[in-house]
Amino acid sequence: MTHKAGFVNIIGNPNVGKSTLMNALVGEKLSIITSKAQTTRHRILGIVNNEDYQVIFSDTPGIIKPAYELQESMMDFVKSAFDDADVLIYMVEVGEKELKNEAFFKKIIHSEIPVILLLNKIDKSTQEEVEEKVNYWKEKVPNAFVHVISALEKFNIEIVLEKIIEFLPEGPAFYPKDQLTDKPERFFVNEAIREKILRHYKKEIPYSVEVETESFEEEEEIIKIRSVIMVERDTQKGIIIGHKGTAIKRVGTEARKDLQKFFDKKVFLELYVKVNKNWRSNDRQLKRFGYKD
Repeated sequence: MTHKAGFVNIIGNPNVGKSTLMNALVGEKLSIITSKAQTTRHRILGIVNNEDYQVIFSDTPGIIKPAYELQESMMDFVKSAFDDADVLIYMVEVGEKELKNEAFFKKIIHSEIPVILLLNKIDKSTQEEVEEKVNYWKEKVPNAFVHVISALEKFNIEIVLEKIIEFLPEGPAFYPKDQLTDKPERFFVNEAIREKILRHYKKEIPYSVEVETESFEEEEEIIKIRSVIMVERDTQKGIIIGHKGTAIKRVGTEARKDLQKFFDKKVFLELYVKVNKNWRSNDRQLKRFGYKD
């Protein structure tokens, strides 16, 4: 019996539902999801294992025109997704006409590897509109297998997985068969906290924040975690904490509940806020947080 294995990299504009798709395909919430652009900052792998195959899904940041160093690094993650892909998933939604980066779009239509173009969020459109868009994208990206899905409702996800497996090259598994992702536990702690900040704070605050977990101590009955929320300015620190600490308490409570589900264990979470001036434009800080080599 032959075994298939390969990297399936998911790209698209912000808010198209890439993270929702990967979570649906993997069956676990690995990528955080909010309605804000730039929710995904890193390239996150989610691994689906079967006796006959191993699919390594890669969720990348939404494609944008970079405005500062952090965003440049985020787009480097997208570039790397083209380099090692065995199958490329290009996600669009009804109403979209093109990628925000023309060079990336040219790479897709001239790709020598299989391309799957997924038209997402069809539950929010009429049948006529969906059919019109399917024809539009078949003409626009003639080398792609075009399919309609609703990642949120998990509609047509099984068909997508079947097509991916069909396209995968033969080969041995890249990762142990019991491995779910390439990221360490602390990464998911940081992301759970950052997701709540994206949900509850407005304007520039969520984009100025980075989270670092300083300690992760797992005991038999409980996991004790201490994490620091980094902001760029003193005024932002006050906003994150909120009046009498109410804002940061809400973030901590909601993140702890998610982490307890993720780790399937009781969690004690301590949160602190520190000012780390202009970290988004500082090479040394970006390396520290894993955005640069």
